[in-house]
This record gives sequence, C-alpha cells and structure tokens, in this order.
Amino acid sequence: MHMKNALFAIVLLVVTACRGSGTAEPPAAPTDLPQTLPPPAESVDANAEEVVAEAIESPEPTGEQSPSEVPLPTTATLVPVDLTKLPIGTDFVSTTGPNVGWIWACRVDPNIASATVMGPWILDDRTWDLTSKAIVGGENTWPNSVSITVEDIRRVIVSNALPNHPTGTYPVSSNDDAYQYDRNPNTISAQNVNFDLPANPEVAAQPSCVEPTAGIFLNGVFLFNALDGPGRDAVAIETQDLCQGHPEMTGVYHYHSLSTCLPDAEPGTVHSPLMGYAFDGFGIYGRYGESGETMTNADLDECHGHVHEIEWDGSASEMFHYHATWEFPYAVGCTRGTLDTDALNAVRSLGGQTGQGQDQPQGDQGDGPLDITAAAELLGVTEAALKAALGPPPGDVAAAAQQLGLAEDALRAALGLP
Repeated sequence: MHMKNALFAIVLLVVTACRGSGTAEPPAAPTDLPQTLPPPAESVDANAEEVVAEAIESPEPTGEQSPSEVPLPTTATLVPVDLTKLPIGTDFVSTTGPNVGWIWACRVDPNIASATVMGPWILDDRTWDLTSKAIVGGENTWPNSVSITVEDIRRVIVSNALPNHPTGTYPVSSNDDAYQYDRNPNTISAQNVNFDLPANPEVAAQPSCVEPTAGIFLNGVFLFNALDGPGRDAVAIETQDLCQGHPEMTGVYHYHSLSTCLPDAEPGTVHSPLMGYAFDGFGIYGRYGESGETMTNADLDECHGHVHEIEWDGSASEMFHYHATWEFPYAVGCTRGTLDTDALNAVRSLGGQTGQGQDQPQGDQGDGPLDITAAAELLGVTEAALKAALGPPPGDVAAAAQQLGLAEDALRAALGLP
C-alpha cells in the first residue's frame, strides 16, 4: 500500500481563508486546497423509524475486495483549510475545561503506548499532511448489523459494531507501509452493542469533559474522541485504513473522526445530514453548514457545535448539534448535554477504550509500553536522562541517541525497537 496519494488526489485551487474566533484557539490553518474524497458507503437513512441490516452469525470478514472496488477519490471538495498543513491537536488538549478548537478530555494515560514512530506526514512546524499519511492496506468487507429506533423518550441503538464499508487488514501486516509507524496488533471482531440515549436531549447548565468513547455513528460504528491513549492527536499520529478506522484491544473497530466513507452532503449545497449521536444524545452532523459551507473551528463553540434549525426525527427543530470538521478535535470537543452514564456504562462493558483506556498498549513491539527502566540500566544512563532525551510519547529516538551520545542502533535495541 503506497502512502502518497493513497486516500486523496489533490487539485490545487485558491480558497478563502479561515476566520479567527475565540480565545487561546489553535493557530489559524492555512488557506488553500480542494480535495477528492472516497465515495460514501451505502447510506443509512437518519430519519427512518428503524434501520436494520442483515443480522450476523460470524464476526469474520465476508470477503476481500479487489483494488478496483476500494472507495476511490471521485469528487473535488473545496475546503477552507489546508489538508497538507493541519495543526497537530496534541497541542490543544485540556483536562480542566473547554476552549474553542480544543478537546476537554475526561482522561488520558501517558503510560498507554500507541504509534511509536512519527511518520513523514508529521511536519517540523507542528502540522501534519493528511494527504500523504500512511494507510493500512486491505479491503475486507463485513456483515454490518444496526438498528436505531425511538421508543417513548429514548433512542435505542443495537449494533454489532462492524462497518458497512471495507476495512484494512488487521493486525497490520509486516509488509504494509503503515507497519513501520504503527503496528496495531488487534483484530476486528463483532460486538454486542445495546444501549439507549435520550431522544430529546437538553443542553446542560455547564459543559463537561468528553469520554474516550464519544459517540456512535448511524452505521453502528463507534466514534472515539480525537485522542489516542497517551493524549495525542490520534487522527494525525496513529495509522488507520482507507475509511479512517482501526480496532482497539478488544476488537472494537472505531473512528476518531468522521469517516470519508460515510455519506455527507455535497459541499456548497445543503446542510450535512445527521451522521450519528454523542453520548449526551445530541446529533453529530457532517462537515457542512446551513448553506453547504465547510465548517471550521471558527464556526463552532467550545464543544464543537452550535444551535440553529435542523431536521430531528423527521421534524424541524432549533437545537444544539455537533459538527464534524477537518480540523482537530474533529467531532466532539466537550459534552454539551448531560452525559448518559447508563449508556456509557453499557458501552464500557465491551472493554478497551470503551472501558479502561483508548487503544491497546502496543509500543513498536506490539505488546506493551517501552521499558525505560531496563533500557536505561542496559545503556548505563539514568532513567530520568533517558526519559528527558526521548521526550513525550512516542519519543524521538534519533534525537535522544544524539543527546545521550549513543549510537541510534544501540538505543533502539535497548528499547526493543526495530
């Protein structure tokens, strides 16, 4: 699988710059770039009283698509941000309160390892290039099953959490380009998802933090928040497949942003349709606003949403809703309504991020965080010096080796890295 142009083909145009807004917001994104996107998977009707796909009997993939059947770029999409220079969201994470363009995370765990090698799409100016990111190869299809119904004042969601579009092959093959950056060892598996949310959510007096599992899309696949386990920008740093999904340790396939394989409005036409629900019951809509304009952080509040009239369960209603964006935090920045703890607890019972953490502690060796203590002892340096040289996860091994006066190969060997 080739990194360059695997997901997007660039058509260079000049577009309007993003507007600035809010306080302590992320740096303004650069201002050019239309992109071509994969066509959407089969649409799930957001307004149907019940949406049901074939029930499953096996969590195994139903087959492997040929490359010609993989979702490919077809439509030029004008966006007022430069997808080759997106600010890395790791710099905009709070555990104390909300801010426009930031995520207020309920918890992060620096001891959970994730991708341990920064890919070449991570740039020196603290930005990243979405169009050149490594993509996990493979085109496996799955028996998707999802039912969404409204029963009295509750919205009942039943799903096997398998997607209605092709996925990459997991665990990541050692022959895959993505393997050298993120050796996700997990396998996609069916889940028993059954919970309910308020059908008519209300805005809380004060916003609250967003849990690791932020919501669920209409295709029955979970939305995890924008972070990996250690609290870094998962969309930028971790590798995902062509539809921007991957599994965590218990096999839960999930996204950290709105998948380009899910159907959205055409830009410049109409408001995006409902794409899913956050765990306060409010809707998550696509990337386009009332006149089809591309949403940016400047258009949204600190929870990544706003209020105007939308279609809700078949009727027009003026209410709060979240929006997906190309910019971090991508979908949900904080919780605007009251978190439904019963629903969240039902989801946590599945394990993984839905329970105690985000993605599996895997490191480069695929089975746990780096053993800094053992490596320091082996190298004859102090643990504090080694940690300081490596910096925050995933760590810059080359720079650390130079700072410590060590051969990079020796440092990698001590850390158990290839």
